[in-house]
Amino acid sequence: MCRTITTQANSSFPLAFRLLPSKKRRAMDALYAFMRVTDDIADEPGEVALKRERLAVWQAGLLASLDGQFTHPVYPALADTIRRFEIPVQYLLDVIDGVSSDLEPTRFATFSELYPYCYRVASAVGLACIHIWGLRPGVTFEQIRKPAEAAGIAFQLTNILRDLGEDLRGGRVYLPLDELERFRCPPDSWSDPAAQPAFQTMMRVQTQRAREYYRRAGPLERLLSAEGLGIFRVMCGTYRRLLDEIERSGFDVLTRRVRVPKWRKGLVLLDGWAAKRGWA
Repeated sequence: MCRTITTQANSSFPLAFRLLPSKKRRAMDALYAFMRVTDDIADEPGEVALKRERLAVWQAGLLASLDGQFTHPVYPALADTIRRFEIPVQYLLDVIDGVSSDLEPTRFATFSELYPYCYRVASAVGLACIHIWGLRPGVTFEQIRKPAEAAGIAFQLTNILRDLGEDLRGGRVYLPLDELERFRCPPDSWSDPAAQPAFQTMMRVQTQRAREYYRRAGPLERLLSAEGLGIFRVMCGTYRRLLDEIERSGFDVLTRRVRVPKWRKGLVLLDGWAAKRGWA
């Protein structure tokens, strides 16, 4: 079931799972399937109250699975993965909490308010993944916590910039409102040609912040196992190139969805294979 969900997902990341040996690859399938179902519950049509109830049931099923009670086909493999790789279940609870907070139109007054949301929907995912990927001999999880958290923040900030137009049409604005006010760049002005200088300046600042978090994630390069480094290179490389494409587009994110060209994704995947083998 988990492999089927992963295979059918519209994402290039499952291809990177092949950098891992079979046991870790199956574990990533289970973790990815859990995240996919969690997102699907939140994204499906329907009333917010009903989706919130379904997420609560999904969370209860997760906890019950750790006691051997399975209410969904994903849970047997997920529970085995959690036990085998000693993944703190709090990471998965954080993800459900983050998705739940996204069910209604969202506003964040400051970056300090945005940060916990980014942690729950992205950093917690990465921290869970690293338990599967593994660390270099002698490295502890305490050593990887800060750079892994930073990587998740960088990824989510990149997602926010890519999805700016789509989110705005859905009534969501993730960028800190105090910063939009400081740049005199309210959301209803973003499409106004006269407001483009302010919008461009604001977006450059947001891009610089994301790049700073990529920089803070850098120590993971020397802390992860060889196979962990390979898959991290693919994921980090893809998101960094997405940020590059956003900037290269002149921040044209309101009318189209910026994507990384397939040939660039191919280069990123090759870099991951080279990193796994110690060639790069």
